[in-house]
Amino acid sequence: MANALYPKWKEALLQNSADSDLDGTGTTGVYVALVDTGTYTYSSAHEFYSSLSGIVGTDQEIGATKSYTNGAFDGADVTFTAVSGATVEALVLYRKNAGANTTWRLIAYIDTGVTGLPVTPNGGNISISWNASGIFAL
Repeated sequence: MANALYPKWKEALLQNSADSDLDGTGTTGVYVALVDTGTYTYSSAHEFYSSLSGIVGTDQEIGATKSYTNGAFDGADVTFTAVSGATVEALVLYRKNAGANTTWRLIAYIDTGVTGLPVTPNGGNISISWNASGIFAL
């Protein structure tokens, strides 16, 4: 699978649906999850975080330093601390809200062009540095 924006998120964005924007922080922020593709397979039908499996480590918020330049979305680099578990081959970005994970919208699936992936966790940190041109562009 190549990098992809989840179609259900694009639909929500076009319809200005709740929790489709990317400007929140904290409980309404944009987060990234490490994913084991031996357990999770991307599907264009997936819409919410509850569709994911194979999450490795603790999800990290991209942070308040997000930017939106010429249609490109970018954010702070992230570090997952003390990660152990299955091999990580992909990242999934999602929009969290104060509700259950059945309402957290999936945004992007990224499995190519990420330095350091795949990685087998060894209890140490895993750092993700986004591309200089941004995380993704519309």
